[in-house]
Amino acid sequence: MLEKNEIINCLLLLGDTVLMAVTDELQKQVNERISVAFEGEDDVIFSIDRNVEDRLLPVLEDKAAGLGGIELVAEGIQQTRFTADDGNCRWKLIVDPIDGTRGIMYDKRSAFFLAGIAKNKGENTTLADIEYAVLLELPVSKSAYSDRFWAGRGQGWGAERKKTLGEDAGTVMPLNAAPSRAKNLVGGFAQLSRFFPPGKGLLAGIEEELMKKLLSERDINRAIVFEDQYISSGGQLYELLCGHDRFTAELRGLLAQYLKKSGIEFGLTCHPYDVCAHLIGEEAGVIITDEHGESLNAPFDTTTPVNWLGYANPDIHDTVWPELKKILVKEKLL
Repeated sequence: MLEKNEIINCLLLLGDTVLMAVTDELQKQVNERISVAFEGEDDVIFSIDRNVEDRLLPVLEDKAAGLGGIELVAEGIQQTRFTADDGNCRWKLIVDPIDGTRGIMYDKRSAFFLAGIAKNKGENTTLADIEYAVLLELPVSKSAYSDRFWAGRGQGWGAERKKTLGEDAGTVMPLNAAPSRAKNLVGGFAQLSRFFPPGKGLLAGIEEELMKKLLSERDINRAIVFEDQYISSGGQLYELLCGHDRFTAELRGLLAQYLKKSGIEFGLTCHPYDVCAHLIGEEAGVIITDEHGESLNAPFDTTTPVNWLGYANPDIHDTVWPELKKILVKEKLL
């Protein structure tokens, strides 16, 4: 239990460090925040990303030795080893400091800090090895609260809301969050991610065909299922954890493979660091799978394309997946 508390507290401290940096960044003009620092193999790094990431390293240097050393996997950060006194790195940590940069840099919608930590197996470490994870909200400038979640594998999950602005900043209160218990999609939010072209029409067509399979003609005509295109895997997980969304599918990796056969390059997919906090969903009872319906797993890196599907509960999974799989096979995405 001591180890669990130390590790989760360390990950939350990293998240709070990023939160403070983002809060400072939001005081700048939009044009300053949205300038591009550089374009990496995995994603575009904006100035807000670069300025925030630089604050993480001193925290890791201070905390790593006490935890037995940490090897860091993060987008655009050069220093990766924070050793213990014996020169070892017991843990391997994968982090997305700001998941949802495009939303927060325009001050439109919360982004999220994501972190997952596993016993270090070197290059053999995968997302399935993650033992502890944290998801921490990076709110827009007008919000005075940050929601935060954590989990230990086989040890359950927790959530709280922290005041970030005002005289009582730092005050923590319980957060009564839980995934939806609805048995179907009627009256709820459900979607396939399709943030930008090319391929939006294909994904929209798949979603519409899925809804026709799952809903009666009367329900279709009543616009009874809604969508929310949250441009953040952490945000999508947050919506599932809070009971806001019942189903979401991130299939841009499949789309990229499909388009490539026609000579069309598709730039940005989901990567392992975008889903490094999904252990929290699993511990909360959310069903999270890959594109084949199997347990979600991927290498500990920032470049491998990842597809994932999230269902609020087993009933939603058993309703949606068989029909969606048939459609994906028919459309030659699977």
